[in-house]
Amino acid sequence: MDMSELRHLDNTELGLRGEFSGEMRRDEPMAKHVSWRAGGRAAHAYFPADLDDLVAFLKQRNMDEPLLFVGLGSNLLVRDGGFNGTVIFTHTALKNISLEHGAVYAQAGVASPKVARFAAKQGLKGAEFLAGIPGTVGGALAMNAGCYGGETWQIASRVQTVDAGGVLRVRSAQDFEIAYRHVALNAAQTGQGEQGKHFEEWFVAAWFELAAGDEQVSRETIRSLLEKRIASQPLQLPNAGSVFRNPVGDHAARLIEAAGLKGLQIGGAQVSEKHANFIVNVGAGAGSSAGAGTASASDIERLIETVQRVVQEKMGIELVREVQIVGEQV
Repeated sequence: MDMSELRHLDNTELGLRGEFSGEMRRDEPMAKHVSWRAGGRAAHAYFPADLDDLVAFLKQRNMDEPLLFVGLGSNLLVRDGGFNGTVIFTHTALKNISLEHGAVYAQAGVASPKVARFAAKQGLKGAEFLAGIPGTVGGALAMNAGCYGGETWQIASRVQTVDAGGVLRVRSAQDFEIAYRHVALNAAQTGQGEQGKHFEEWFVAAWFELAAGDEQVSRETIRSLLEKRIASQPLQLPNAGSVFRNPVGDHAARLIEAAGLKGLQIGGAQVSEKHANFIVNVGAGAGSSAGAGTASASDIERLIETVQRVVQEKMGIELVREVQIVGEQV
């Protein structure tokens, strides 16, 4: 049996019609695809070939199955029981980046640091902060990611979205409610699919409007930001970046450290000794090498909940998660 026959069988089993140029996998281990290197499996995983293939797949898929879009998995935890749906991976397919009428066009799978470097090369300034965001454009748009004084939606003028039925739309920033680490469609903009059913939308591309700058100045800014990131964050161990949002007028890391939680460990998950708003996968001990952590998703989630509870009890402040947690408990 050749691979085309295998793909046809997969498509039939999933209620799909026709052939697709992407790759379908079943029972895909998500620990391979999230930066925490922990978690369960996805019932189905689809790796589209490009945007057209993604649209074709969405138009033909089983509409009853939940969807999860994933870029580099840098802000995501999949529980140990796995995700009973289809995960769509964007970083190998939606990777086009170009200059269009003076704006930087980048698809959702492009790594944020690549946008910063590309803009600098074009002599444009304002995107340098993206070098400090470890995820993709899609994730940055979805949570209004930011660092070092910049936020994604400060420079995003238009975006392209796709809904669960495969309908593409171009939207302006005015179509969204945008705040600190929060982005949602305005109620008046929710899309309607067949028979009036509302479909969630996901970002597939963005246009970034940037001012004229100097390439060398921008490159120096990027270098300086990366040096700060290396110096202050535990990049040698699997992590998902900042776990909690900063409360108004304060910093989550300061509150966690003040509550005496720096270094706290549950199983293979530890509140980083280097930056208290990071939880690292240290495996059996702090001496584990990068990528060798053995923390379970349950270890990480229990540690997140413990930090929230203790900070609330000791500091009187409720920490809100920045990371997304999906899937089933074991």
